[in-house]
Amino acid sequence: MTGPRITDLVASLPATVPFVGPEELERRRGAPFDARLGANENVFGPSPRAVAAMQEAAAEIWKYGDSASHDLRAAIADRLGITPDHIVIGEGIDGLLGYLVRILVAPGDVVVTSAGAYPTFNYHVAGFGGRLETVPYRDDREDLPALLAKAAETGARLVYFANPDNPMGSCIPGDEVAESLEALPADALLVLDEAYLEFGPDAAHVPLPFDDPRVIRMRTFSKAYGMAGARVGYAIGAPALIAVFERIRNHFGMNRTAQIGALAAFEDRDWLAHVQAQVAAAREEIARIARDNGLTPLPSATNFVTVDCGGDGARARALVAALATRGVFVRMPFVAPEDRCIRISCGTEADLAVLAKALPAALAEVT
Repeated sequence: MTGPRITDLVASLPATVPFVGPEELERRRGAPFDARLGANENVFGPSPRAVAAMQEAAAEIWKYGDSASHDLRAAIADRLGITPDHIVIGEGIDGLLGYLVRILVAPGDVVVTSAGAYPTFNYHVAGFGGRLETVPYRDDREDLPALLAKAAETGARLVYFANPDNPMGSCIPGDEVAESLEALPADALLVLDEAYLEFGPDAAHVPLPFDDPRVIRMRTFSKAYGMAGARVGYAIGAPALIAVFERIRNHFGMNRTAQIGALAAFEDRDWLAHVQAQVAAAREEIARIARDNGLTPLPSATNFVTVDCGGDGARARALVAALATRGVFVRMPFVAPEDRCIRISCGTEADLAVLAKALPAALAEVT
């Protein structure tokens, strides 16, 4: 017996995953991290109202989740002044990106992204047989005009653009995004990843109707709402496109308790404001620690700070490793020249105290 025969497409893919999680890194080092500052999680946690709602719902986990995510979609729609038909709920932005690629990308179709941008999107494109075309960052920011020009040149079906950006933390005004879309090819779609939107300035919001057929916006409860483990995200777009998700999505893929918690979190605006304040303070503290050690923090509109280490990728990788041996988990961009940096997620005062203690010795080791 030869065993199951996997498809030629899957056989051609590398045996890799987009990220190695902190739990796996802890197993490899044989100890937990003292400061978990690498996954851009919201260490300040979800709304207490969300926790209470999930605790109350836990006894009914024997029920499937609402396949339509009706209540959550209705609440989001009411806040945004649109209809629930503009919204689809999914298993985080990652799950929604997978569905979107499945809907629009056939084997051989071109997709455009930035070299060094969110790798999970690339993972989905490869998994469905799409062909990635990339453009470099410019001045540590995704270059939207260049992305759109590449789409026109290659006949791309999708253009991926994150604003605010991961891994650099940069942000461009929403009106610039709107103006740039005049160059989007007529048969292409802009995937606007807004995972970090709640941490950015008001000017980051794109002043276009939510049903503009040129754009689909991806948002999440993983970041500002502190529910990364719950896996709840949503996409906003033209109802005709959103309706297509119904043909292929996992209708019972949403966790019932997570749906209930996300609704409670969404309705607790005071807690969101509290988290935003905590993140702003943590960004300032990370920047101070970096400057005190001769490093350069980049401006951030996210819940992390990207720090220029003043060397190349080899030095940054060595610094990530040196910090890990001292109990501090951070990550770094993976494409030059952005890989000269490390990326530090916002943490509690205790987390950042650990970082401040570990960083000088780690730098001494790699210098």
